[in-house]
Amino acid sequence: MRRELTPLLFVLDYVMFASTLLSILALLVTLASCASTQEVEDRQALTFLQVKAAPDSFKGQPAVFGGRVLSARRQKDSTRIEILQLPLDRSLRPGYDLTKSQGRFIALQREFLDPATLPTGTRLTVTGEVSDSITLPFDDTDYTYPVINIARIQVWPAQEDMAPRIHPYMVPRPYWGPYWGPYWQPWPYYW
Repeated sequence: MRRELTPLLFVLDYVMFASTLLSILALLVTLASCASTQEVEDRQALTFLQVKAAPDSFKGQPAVFGGRVLSARRQKDSTRIEILQLPLDRSLRPGYDLTKSQGRFIALQREFLDPATLPTGTRLTVTGEVSDSITLPFDDTDYTYPVINIARIQVWPAQEDMAPRIHPYMVPRPYWGPYWGPYWQPWPYYW
């Protein structure tokens, strides 16, 4: 009887060891993701409203802002992108609700960036540092734009901008199949 239990105990020990090892691995992955989330939160500690209110006092500080491109122009030594600021979600993607915008800002790319690659309406996230502010005419008034020197730019694909569409005939049904309706009858129903 003792000889029959020995292989069983070996298997149980192996299973316990493997589950302990997997638990430790899961804990390490969780701690690593918490650290990266903390880094993102630290980078986002500077809010757009703070920078908009006093851009010169935040000069040289890192910032992460996002929004929709309003215009992009090539200048002599840089590309100037005018962006409608939108709040960022946890994955640093700008939202869709334009009414939640807190203003506009200018992002400057020192290296060559073709303005045709950033058409109006493109969603993007800009990582860089606050440079200064610039006052430009906006309709009948002058508007002061905070300026961000781009260190990294993330352009979000246009496919994400489209709302998901569901065909009216493709609703979830209890008995789903390629040609079958809810009661196992061929579709379309011929009565």
